[in-house]
Amino acid sequence: MIEKTYSLLLKRYGGQGWWPLSKDGLKSKHHNGNPKNDKDRFEIVVGAILTQNTSWNNVEKALFNLNKEDLIDVKKMAAAKESRIAELIKPSGYYNQKAKRLKTIAMHLLRRPSLPEERKELLKVNGIGQETADSIILYAAEKPSFVVDAYTKRIFSRLGLVDENEKYEKVKELFEGKLKKDVETFKEYHALIVEHAKKHCNKKPKCDKCILAKKCRYHTLNTSRTSASSILK
Repeated sequence: MIEKTYSLLLKRYGGQGWWPLSKDGLKSKHHNGNPKNDKDRFEIVVGAILTQNTSWNNVEKALFNLNKEDLIDVKKMAAAKESRIAELIKPSGYYNQKAKRLKTIAMHLLRRPSLPEERKELLKVNGIGQETADSIILYAAEKPSFVVDAYTKRIFSRLGLVDENEKYEKVKELFEGKLKKDVETFKEYHALIVEHAKKHCNKKPKCDKCILAKKCRYHTLNTSRTSASSILK
C-alpha cells in the first residue's frame, strides 16, 4: 500500500522538486535538484526551524527578510543579536523562540566541519525535534531519513495503515521498512504527501476526485453512513 500510494501520488502530481529554496536570495521557488552550496544547505536548516507550527507562506516571508539582510549565513546568524533575528522572522510566528533556536543551530554548525548527518546529534540541539531533524538530514545533508509530519499521519490513518496518534518513530519505521532507502524517493514522497493533504486530505477532506478515495477507509465509512442516512430519511 505504501509503495502503491507513492506511485499514485507521483503520477497525479508529478515531481515536486523539494526543498523550496530562494532564487537570487529573495524570491522563493521550488528548487529542482539538490542544494548547490553551503548557503542552500543552511537555508534548508533555517526553513526547517521556521516552518515549525506555521505555514510555508509565512516561512517564505521570514526567509525573504533574512535574505534581504544577508543573514542566511552561519557565521552572520551566529553573530547576530536574537532581537534582530526575531524582528526579521516575525511572519513565521513564535519569533522569539525561533530566533533563539536559529542562533543555537548556527553556533552548533560553526563548531563542526560539516552539516550533521547523525540524527542523535541533531536531537541534542535545543529546539530541534524529530521532524525538524529528519528534514535537515534528508534535504540539507541529503541522507535517507524519512520525514513524518501531521499530513503523513492524517492521510495514512485514513487509509487504515496507522493510528493518527501513533508515535513518530513508529510511523517513520513503517515507511523506512517498506521503501528503498533512497534520498530522492524520500524527498518526493514527503513533498507529495504535503501536496495531496493540501489539495484533498484536509482536516475536512475533499474526497471528490481524490485518487486515494477507493482505498480510503475513512471515505468508505463516511460514504456508507451518508447512504444509510439517506435511506432512513
